[in-house]
Amino acid sequence: MDLVIGRVAKSHGVRGEVMIDVRTDEPDVRFAVGTVLRGRKSTGKNTFVETDYTVTAARNHSGRLLLSLAEINDRDSASALRGVLFLIDADDVTSGDDPDEFYDHELQGVPVRTVGGDDVGSVTDVVHLPAGDLLSVAMADGREVLIPFVTAIVPTVSRELIEIDPPDGLLDPE
Repeated sequence: MDLVIGRVAKSHGVRGEVMIDVRTDEPDVRFAVGTVLRGRKSTGKNTFVETDYTVTAARNHSGRLLLSLAEINDRDSASALRGVLFLIDADDVTSGDDPDEFYDHELQGVPVRTVGGDDVGSVTDVVHLPAGDLLSVAMADGREVLIPFVTAIVPTVSRELIEIDPPDGLLDPE
């Protein structure tokens, strides 16, 4: 199983640097100079291409991580990486003791209910998109619903239960 440790948000400057949305608690380790990153880019519905990238420089810029990659040396090449997910194997990490921290795969199968106590279904995936993350939930009636993974809608998250406070219409059939 793969874990997402970062996503290319956009290019930066003319030398091919990329700005990263970090999704790991160890960015200094995961994005260290010399590290080979496995990048995955979507090429269509359920299809993707994977490419390795070598970190040649990493720095903080306005609270975000900027990377220079050996394989990318100009703005156009960097712009083409927008949306690329950097992945590691789940076997390479161990869960921490903090109950408020979890990996995507640890949420798969977790039951979802409303704050009012109504059963909704169970998590099948955590979807990472440029605009934000979504919980993919299989409902009891067989439908799949995508729930924005934001505190206003998903106030309680644990490895045992996820509670949601859905706005009107979010769970309604089309």
